[in-house]
Amino acid sequence: MPFEQFWTWLEMTPLAARIGESAWFPFLESVHVLSAMFVVGTVLMADLRLLGWSARRYPLNVITDEIVPWTWGAFVIAVVTGVGLLMPRASWYVVNPAFLAKVVLLMLAGVNMLVLHFFALRTERVRLQMTTGACSLLVWAGVVLAGRWIGHLS
Repeated sequence: MPFEQFWTWLEMTPLAARIGESAWFPFLESVHVLSAMFVVGTVLMADLRLLGWSARRYPLNVITDEIVPWTWGAFVIAVVTGVGLLMPRASWYVVNPAFLAKVVLLMLAGVNMLVLHFFALRTERVRLQMTTGACSLLVWAGVVLAGRWIGHLS
């Protein structure tokens, strides 16, 4: 099935129709925004520590061990609600430049996280830790901005 047909099929599913024609859409949108806010807030806490701008009296592994599970939980909720928001208008979203930018930025955030957890934290290279923190701040700011623009571009 070509991609265009897949997105059209997704829009025609009973679940997509139910979400798009009811109060579920604004509910999902609200939960999506709240969970995204939680993700960005917890990432911000870790990034500011990586940069040495806050919480310097706490070891970095304490900050990441305490915050990362909460970040992942909120991220899962954001993804689930995001898919619910996508379903009723999937073929519109997949050609929306802001949505595509958000997806690319989310992938970059994932790569940055892998670099942090598999290289920067294990080798305790301060410059690499600071670089991943700075990149994370920029990428997540881009995710938020792109997400905000989705409804304004077509």
